[in-house]
Amino acid sequence: MVSNATIDEATVWRALATVTDPEIPVISVVDMGIVAGVRVDGDTVAVDITPTFSGCPALAVIRENVRGAVLDAGARQAEVRTVYDPPWTSDRITPDGRRKLKEFGLAPPGKRCATTPDLEQVPCPFCDSNKTQMESIFGPTLCRSIHYCQACQQSFEYFKPV
Repeated sequence: MVSNATIDEATVWRALATVTDPEIPVISVVDMGIVAGVRVDGDTVAVDITPTFSGCPALAVIRENVRGAVLDAGARQAEVRTVYDPPWTSDRITPDGRRKLKEFGLAPPGKRCATTPDLEQVPCPFCDSNKTQMESIFGPTLCRSIHYCQACQQSFEYFKPV
C-alpha cells in the first residue's frame, strides 16, 4: 500500500484502469463503462459501479477487485457501491474497449440507439466479413450470442447492444 495521507481522483482512475472484467480479462472496468463515479474525501474513496446487467455473476469479484485496487493505490478506506441508475448500456464501452473486445475475438456491440441490430449480420471480429449467421441467441452469458463466419469459418461471440 502507498503511504500517502491523501489520494487524488486521477490516481484512483489510474488504479481502476488496472482492474479487468473477470469474464473478459482483456478489458478494464473503466473501458467497459462499469465505473459510474468516483468520490475522494481525504484518504477515503467511494466508487460507484453499474453492472452490465442486474444478474451479473461477476459483480462480487468486480466489487472486491475495485476495492483492492483503490486501497493499493493509497486510500485508507474504500467503499464500492452498486448503482443501477442510470442503468449500464453498451454505449458506455469506450472506443479503446471496443477495440480490445474485437482483438479478443468478441464482436463489439453496435450503438444501441442506432437501429435494431441484425443479429444475423454481425461483422466477424476476425476477418470483418458480414457473411455471418447467428447460431445461438445466448452465449456463455446473457449479454452475448454465438455466431459463425462463413468467410473465415470461425465461430465467435457477439456482445449484444443493451
